[in-house]
Amino acid sequence: MTAVIGAPRGWLQTRDTEATERMDDPDCDLPTLFRTYAQFPIVNGVVAGWAITYRNEIRPRLTGTHHTLLDIGCGGGDVARALVRLARRDGITLAVTAIDPDPRATAYVRGLPPTDGVAYRQCTSGQMVEEGAKFDVVISNHVLHHLSPVELGGILADSEHLASRIAIHSDIRRTRLGYVLYGIITGLLFHRSFVREDGLISIRRSFLPNELRQVLPRRWRVRSQPFFRTLAIFEPND
Repeated sequence: MTAVIGAPRGWLQTRDTEATERMDDPDCDLPTLFRTYAQFPIVNGVVAGWAITYRNEIRPRLTGTHHTLLDIGCGGGDVARALVRLARRDGITLAVTAIDPDPRATAYVRGLPPTDGVAYRQCTSGQMVEEGAKFDVVISNHVLHHLSPVELGGILADSEHLASRIAIHSDIRRTRLGYVLYGIITGLLFHRSFVREDGLISIRRSFLPNELRQVLPRRWRVRSQPFFRTLAIFEPND
């Protein structure tokens, strides 16, 4: 419970938009950043809920055997790789383009063994729009809470241009219970990385469902998901 000792009244009632994550510092320690990327498959495998999102939101939209997906702000690329594996179990070939503007993320993923079905690019969603790209599915994981209001509006507008079937931006739902559990578990299991420190900041920066609804454009909807998740969803044909 050390994460909450001395917490002030009203703690976590509002977003902490002033806190910044160590990973967002271009001068942060590179080996520590790479260890963080390396630990993300475990962390996201437990807390990000993409198996649920795939089953409930993505799989029903994949009506053929070959589909495309764009992962915006892919970081270490673990979500992209996990989705390819999930689709393959259903007999679906999912061609994923995983993009991130951060050259450090690009350097990390280029050092990994190649994964069939995943192509990494160092670019922004805006550049993909300029190229006239289209994807069946557009996703992001833990991106929205990092963004300024202008950046958020931009990535949502880009998603509307890029997604032909569905866009899903999955992020953390800010709760006291989630904060405490995450602080305790990551404090025990993850060391010499930014997983615990930045994860707690991410929770403080994240949206409640009603907060997210207030900043989403028309035609976007919000859905809560187990394990402290909030999804922003856009379907072009809605």
